[in-house]
Amino acid sequence: MKVLLTGSNGYIGRRLKQKLLEQKDINLRLFVRDKKTLSSNIDKNIEVVEGDTFDKKKLKLALQDVDIAYYLIHSLNNKNYKDLDKLSAQNFINIAKECGVKRVIYLGGLGVKNENTSEHLLSRIETGEVLSSCKEVQTIFLRAGVIIGSGSTSFEIIRNLTEKLPIMTTPKWVETKAQPIGVDDVISYLEQSLYIKEQKNLIVDIGAEQLTYKEMMLQTAKALGLKRVIIPLPFLTINISSYWLNLFTPVPFTVAKALIEGLKSEVLIQNNHAKEYFPNIKPIKFIEAVKQAVLVIQQNQVISRWSDNLGKDWNKDHSKEIADAIFYDRKEIDISTISKEKVYASFISIGGENGWFEFDFLWELRGFLDKMIGGVGLKRGRRDQSNLRIGDSLDFWKVVDIKENERLLLFAQMKLPGKAWLEFKIKDNKLIQTAYYYPKGLFGRIYWYCLIPIHHFVFKNMIDNIVKNAKKS
Repeated sequence: MKVLLTGSNGYIGRRLKQKLLEQKDINLRLFVRDKKTLSSNIDKNIEVVEGDTFDKKKLKLALQDVDIAYYLIHSLNNKNYKDLDKLSAQNFINIAKECGVKRVIYLGGLGVKNENTSEHLLSRIETGEVLSSCKEVQTIFLRAGVIIGSGSTSFEIIRNLTEKLPIMTTPKWVETKAQPIGVDDVISYLEQSLYIKEQKNLIVDIGAEQLTYKEMMLQTAKALGLKRVIIPLPFLTINISSYWLNLFTPVPFTVAKALIEGLKSEVLIQNNHAKEYFPNIKPIKFIEAVKQAVLVIQQNQVISRWSDNLGKDWNKDHSKEIADAIFYDRKEIDISTISKEKVYASFISIGGENGWFEFDFLWELRGFLDKMIGGVGLKRGRRDQSNLRIGDSLDFWKVVDIKENERLLLFAQMKLPGKAWLEFKIKDNKLIQTAYYYPKGLFGRIYWYCLIPIHHFVFKNMIDNIVKNAKKS
């Protein structure tokens, strides 16, 4: 069967793509904004359509001759994401009908509409309603709550809070009930939704046992071999809780706030369709999902992370903007006596647990200040400590271009009065390291001039240590 996968670079999409590629009875097509975000072997072996759901011509091209389509799209990074999500879903289902698509599979949020429903959850529910509104195309609307897996937002928050805080003072929402589910089980439901025989629209609520968020944190502590004390405080507001998560976890303030707002109401299974239509899937318990996630992280086998598609302007062509950059700091060093492969391996290993060499404390200070003003900070780290791919987060940078044994280009996602990039390039037996900066207004220029002395030491130290490490390897 011809299957279209949207959102294939997202947290769930990357994992589902890997599973679908293993199926011999599936002819897979991907619909992506930018082909560069795909690995070269996928780009060669799979049909790829470039575009988005707001371009109807490209959308029609993507859905042409498709039997079943996965809709794994959301616009949370935009301020008017609710309106964009509705428009995107409407465009998708209209073109799906026009192209004769038989089934659309959508993963949304678990919960019901009421006065406590958060904007984020409401948008996910309404997206499912739009997709289900077309009688000619069947929609299977899978609804999940807290997804636990290596790199998931929920797991990263719970794990970071549990690891860093022996005694936690928490808001009253820690007593809210939810039904978490392991990410592998979510992928199983999505994959098997291709094959169920039902012809009518379905809402399928998925999850494991009922737990409060307090119980989840205590079970996480148990899985990690830690003892933790949780003290709920009724006066902690949504904003205070969001800043708390922003400070102690990798998620930025905007994401934290959207999540916290969703914790006001219970997210519990409302139907028995998971057992009825997917009897062979037995969701694992929360603590087992945590142990699996920790093991994957320890083995450095994380497939996808919550931050894979986070942030604006990263997945576009940066060459023109870099060419327009007003300020730059360039360092060069001779590498004629070292193999290009070793130099490349050295500079793609910076950041995360590997750090930023002797001036780590300055990077950590900049990350802390960024967190204080609602930025992403350094806590995101990196998915893999030795390899990178386009779209990966690297502390407060984003990988926007990478060419093996030649180049790494990072785009700054910290709060800045302008735009910044950091490039490592191997050319003519030289390693060229360049920081580019395009300031916004007078303050942007003042910002750059104030940092010139720091840049001199930090960037010189960085290129020297990259080469030093390459010589050692």
